[in-house]
Order: sequence, then structure tokens, then C-alpha cells
Amino acid sequence: MTLWDPDERAAAVETILGQAPALPVLTIEDVEAAVPLARTLVAAGLPVLEVTLRSEAALAAIARIRSEVPEAVVGAGTVLDGGDLDRVTEAGASFAISPGSSRELYAAAAGASIPFIPGIATASELMQGLAKGHRCFKLFPASAAGGIDLLKAFAGPFARARFCPTGGISQANAASYLALGNVLTVGGSWMAPTRLIRAGDWEAIAALARECAGLRR
Repeated sequence: MTLWDPDERAAAVETILGQAPALPVLTIEDVEAAVPLARTLVAAGLPVLEVTLRSEAALAAIARIRSEVPEAVVGAGTVLDGGDLDRVTEAGASFAISPGSSRELYAAAAGASIPFIPGIATASELMQGLAKGHRCFKLFPASAAGGIDLLKAFAGPFARARFCPTGGISQANAASYLALGNVLTVGGSWMAPTRLIRAGDWEAIAALARECAGLRR
């Protein structure tokens, strides 16, 4: 059973999330869209992808991307329990992200073979995650929870914590989040909205993704 050292896990997550300023949060309803979507995003400069477990096609999409787009770093989002963590690991995900956290999920993550990024929205939740040996977190829902002001407030008492804020992030405000020293990357779906994925409009997605890749941290 893998038991993650906090420094090793933080380094693994920072290596993954530090590859691009934005993390596309993808809902893939048709597995046939997975590979062209991933290729489009990687070519546009966004190699790290989060495929959410919000559709029946999600696990197959992760497996297809892992197999056919090796230059992509594909992870799984909306991981809610230990069973989800097992399934996404088996599908080939390189990392897992949750919108929140629970005692069961932390226990499962301690023995997982892939790095896990728990979701938090409050100082108390952040303290619980730090006590479990985590240092990198998803702030969700970022905007509703306090956004930039909350992240600034966290920087003082929780100086070692790093974040991927998601929820209410857009091209318009992403740079303001990325300017914060405790933000690794920002997550969102604005560069690959479900309507464009359904339409197979890879050209439009590529244009949005290139704008995101041009953001500076």
C-alpha cells in the first residue's frame, strides 16, 4: 500500500499542476470526443486535463486519452469516495481531484498510487487537510467561497498551502488569481464548454485554449 510522504505528494502535485496556467475541467459525454478534444487542448498549450466523473463516458474517456494522447496528463475530477478513486486509478488517471473532502476519502488517498488533490472551502477544512499531510488543495467553489480575498487571507496562517481555485473562474479574472503566490493554476471549463465539445468545434476550443495558455503566473 502506498503511503505518501507529504513532501513527495506536494512535489508530485506541483509538478503536474505547474505545467500550465489553466486546468481544463472537462465533461465528456461521448467517448469518441475524448481523443480529438485532448489533442486540441494539448496542441494549444494546455497539457494537463481534468475529466470529471459527471458522465457515463468519463472512465472510458480517461482510458482513451491515456492510451492515444500520451503527451496529455489526464486526471479525474468529481472523485467523491474511495470507490471513485479506485476506478479512476484503474482507468489510467495520473491524478485525482475532489470538490470536497471526507475522512473516508483521505484514508483512501493515503494508500492510492496516484496523487490526490482534496477540495476545501474553509479554513477549518484546510486545517484538516494539512493535518492529513496534504499541501495542495482545490478551492471550490472558489468565487462563492471568497475567491481572491480568501486566498490572500489563507496565505498568512497557511503559508505552505498551494491551491487550484475552481468555480467562477473565467478568462476575465484568471490572471488575478494567478498573480497570487499560493495559486498553482486555475481550473475551469470556459476554454472547453460542453456545448462546443458536443458540437465537435475543435477550432473554437483551440482558440479559447490558446488564450488560456497565454496567461502568466
